Amino acid sequence: MDFRDDELKNFEANGALPLPDVTDEGFVENDGASIHYSAYGAGAPVILIHGGLGHGGNWGYQVPALVDAGYCALLIDSRGHGRSTRDSKSYSYELMASDVLAVMDRLSIAKAALIGWSDGACTSMVLGIKASHRVTGVFFFGCNMDPSGTKEVQPSLALDRCFSRHVKDYAELSATPDQFEDFLAAVGKMMKTEPNYGAAELAKITVPVTVVQSEHDEFIKQEHAEYLARTIPGAEFLLLRGVSHFAPLQRPDQFNQAVQQFLDRLSAQ
Repeated sequence: MDFRDDELKNFEANGALPLPDVTDEGFVENDGASIHYSAYGAGAPVILIHGGLGHGGNWGYQVPALVDAGYCALLIDSRGHGRSTRDSKSYSYELMASDVLAVMDRLSIAKAALIGWSDGACTSMVLGIKASHRVTGVFFFGCNMDPSGTKEVQPSLALDRCFSRHVKDYAELSATPDQFEDFLAAVGKMMKTEPNYGAAELAKITVPVTVVQSEHDEFIKQEHAEYLARTIPGAEFLLLRGVSHFAPLQRPDQFNQAVQQFLDRLSAQ
């Protein structure tokens, strides 16, 4: 399948590929929020953490590939996103990392590989720093670890289409469908003020990391991704050609191949 949606027209109209039949699904209470999870397939656990304003269903093109490869794909809706709830507490990546650990504890998952996209990548890296004993490795796609890594965002039709899809999905999935503006402001505040990890903290990461950057990323500077790969011990750098911040949706085969290479790397260790 060489499916392409470079301009995100299909994503705006239909969302990602519908998820397969669920193996396990539920909610976990943690620190004022009810966190939704869903699992697919059996085998070694791979946790996929979506980007800001999205939800686990945005991984629709990745889940079947992981299941077919013999993994259990675990999707987690970040607090306030998708079907997960939130309280009035301010967002932080460390708080969302604690939500992931709460789901892992409920499901008796001792360690897992983490596939993070944008905000989900930062949450994954926080776990790599703060809870390395629970992480087999981090696939870090499209995210910064300090404010210097971000670009001045230029308006585009693709960004408009993605945002339009997020608005529709929030109205359909959220327990508070009329609070999107408050949700947007809360997530935006976190994005403007976090993360702030320096070279000394990054140098302490002991789990395998692959830093993945898209050639046309709208938000993240390539030199920042390269800096992360140089600073994190043993990290690898991978550039995805022809795609942007939305590579998992634009060219799933290319993205899935990169994920499989990362998982093969973990298996070989």
